[in-house]
Amino acid sequence: MHANYGNFKMYLADTGLFVTLVYRDREYTDNEIYRKLLLDKLPTDLGYIFENVVAQLLRSSGHKLYYYTFKEKANDDSEPRTYEIDFLISDRDKISPIEVKSSGYRTHKSIDEFQEKYSSRINRRYLLYTKDLSKDQDIICLPVYMAGLL
Repeated sequence: MHANYGNFKMYLADTGLFVTLVYRDREYTDNEIYRKLLLDKLPTDLGYIFENVVAQLLRSSGHKLYYYTFKEKANDDSEPRTYEIDFLISDRDKISPIEVKSSGYRTHKSIDEFQEKYSSRINRRYLLYTKDLSKDQDIICLPVYMAGLL
């Protein structure tokens, strides 16, 4: 029912330029990190690059880009855990949360906690990842390139 425009994420329309800006640390000819990334030899978390690609695909399909964060208190006295839903799209009279994974797709704690908190308002849950189409309970798992079809 509302959006908080004080909290936002930024995406770059050109993912190739985004990767270059993030990983290029020196002149192009002398850039070891960028070269390793291009040759798939850099062990790094590519989650935000995948999110950038999904943002482009969703936006080009006519969706507005919304995300959601929330905190849940831990059972002990530790700090509350912060959960993030990467994207929310309207789906008829409900919403569908989307979680993007570049690795570790077997766990999806944020989208599970979101389901527990807002189950009456959710139509479908999506996990976009690097594997083939599948279903994990009621979560529809899609390859990242299919984000534009949502």
